[in-house]
Amino acid sequence: MSKQGKLIDGKAIAKEVKVELKEDIAALKAINITPGLAAVLIGDDPASHIYVKSKSRACKKLGIYSEVIKRPAETTEEELHTLIGELNERSDIHGILIQSPLPDHLDELGAVLNVDPLKDVDGFHPVNIGHMLLGSPIFLSCTPYGIIRLLNDSGVDPEGKKVVILGRGNIVGKPLAAILMQKWDGCNATVTVCHTGTTDIPAETRQADIIVAAIGRDRFLTGDMIKEGAVIIDVGVNRVEDPAAEKGYRIYGDVDFDDCVIKASLITPVPGGVGPMTIAMLMYNTVMAAKMLTGLSL
Repeated sequence: MSKQGKLIDGKAIAKEVKVELKEDIAALKAINITPGLAAVLIGDDPASHIYVKSKSRACKKLGIYSEVIKRPAETTEEELHTLIGELNERSDIHGILIQSPLPDHLDELGAVLNVDPLKDVDGFHPVNIGHMLLGSPIFLSCTPYGIIRLLNDSGVDPEGKKVVILGRGNIVGKPLAAILMQKWDGCNATVTVCHTGTTDIPAETRQADIIVAAIGRDRFLTGDMIKEGAVIIDVGVNRVEDPAAEKGYRIYGDVDFDDCVIKASLITPVPGGVGPMTIAMLMYNTVMAAKMLTGLSL
């Protein structure tokens, strides 16, 4: 099989999710409700500005109202919490995201705790995390949810499979493990989470049917660490300086793509794999929030 035949096309699957959403958005607009998403951006982190811009662009294409609220890096805790409180009260805003990272003097968890759980479309609020762990989710975190869609829409059913997740972060590793172990269609897997305390990571990954790399290390997963036919999901986005590159740097995932694609049955590229799905599921959660907050079951 060619490299192309092995690719899981995140852009194409994200497009399918957005097509599915258009019907719900049209039904909401027919009764004068436009789903609304507010992004709070504190400071001047260049990557954050790029991420928020891409989210706003996705909203515009779908017909979701998007509002980016920019505040200076000097914004105080009190000012941020007041702003979040105002957004909680606005009937035209159904989803609120606090763009990470916040400046060092601001408490990120404190900010999330101030978001109405029914508007927490990132799925980061402890109430939503608790519901997810109990198997009765309100919102699932966007990147893990996107990974599940990537697998399921590519014909990969994790049920009964051995899944190894590299990384135990709060954004990907932990919530993905919690989702995959649920007794749900498209989940129900046996999950191992590897991290800095794991004594022999290659011994774990060589047994895995599915590997999700979210460890934050450039090209960490190599071909000798996987078995023939494994499915590889690469969440990593690592900027590596390279004077020979046009931009002076190159972007690599946590997977050594050229080394692993030879043995993998399916693999996500970087970019074009998980990234588009994260944004697609944010759009999905925003539309679901609009339906819930207006008491609709469309």
